[in-house]
Amino acid sequence: MTSPLGELIRLSLIRYPRAMHAVTAFGDCNHNPGATISDNQPVMRTPYGLTILDNCLTCPVREEHLFCNLSMSALQQLNDIKSTAVYPKSAVLFIEGQQPRGVFVLCTGKVKLSTSSSEGKTLITKLSSAGDVLGLNAAVSNHPYEVTAEMIEPGQANFIPRDALLHFLKEHGEVALRVAEQLSRNYYVAYEEIRTLGLTSSPGEKFAKLLLSWYPEKAQANGEAQIKLTLTHEEIAEMIGTTRETVSRLFSDFKKKQLLQVKGSTLVLRNKGALQNMVHA
Repeated sequence: MTSPLGELIRLSLIRYPRAMHAVTAFGDCNHNPGATISDNQPVMRTPYGLTILDNCLTCPVREEHLFCNLSMSALQQLNDIKSTAVYPKSAVLFIEGQQPRGVFVLCTGKVKLSTSSSEGKTLITKLSSAGDVLGLNAAVSNHPYEVTAEMIEPGQANFIPRDALLHFLKEHGEVALRVAEQLSRNYYVAYEEIRTLGLTSSPGEKFAKLLLSWYPEKAQANGEAQIKLTLTHEEIAEMIGTTRETVSRLFSDFKKKQLLQVKGSTLVLRNKGALQNMVHA
């Protein structure tokens, strides 16, 4: 009988043959093939032009995230129990229904989290960015991963095995408190997602709410913002529970209303106030 990891490898190679061939295939108890593993030694050449952040103690981009800016003793232990990997676009970190092996701390890149029905319908529940801890709910509860985590651009993630994570939390109460706070936030995010999908009446309102969620904290004074558009119309449809054709029509309608503009891979959001007026739920 094929092991869960073996099945994950097989599915990944079938679904993403080019992506998996783009880097050194490496498989162990922590990482999937398609990842380049770093053992904390100096790296002269890195894939995708990424700078490898393989030491939490000297990380130059430490910010206020769950496993960042910890006490020195906690940070040292975290550095000892994690392993670093660089993943290509379309690499799968874990799949829905898989038993939790541990968590992935995303250092760079973006990941989409999605869930699927038995009929194959997919809903994207979140786009994760640097600093997010993926698979935390499953690892703490020891229930299967509730979503599939897929890279939507090349990036780095640190993997922490479940047993090592639980021991780490027992040793450091301040980190355990942060994890409890994060799990609570995850609950409210899920609640808001259900509320949006269930109570928002029209695809246009859902689309406007999605665009508002993409606004950076510091937008221009005139209400404009520019963001990199990494999602296809199909993926956007999976985020708001509609069809690709509807999303294409919404883009066209919003362009005519001068609410947005697309310049290559850049999405220009032009009128935050008008978008806010469209959201009623």
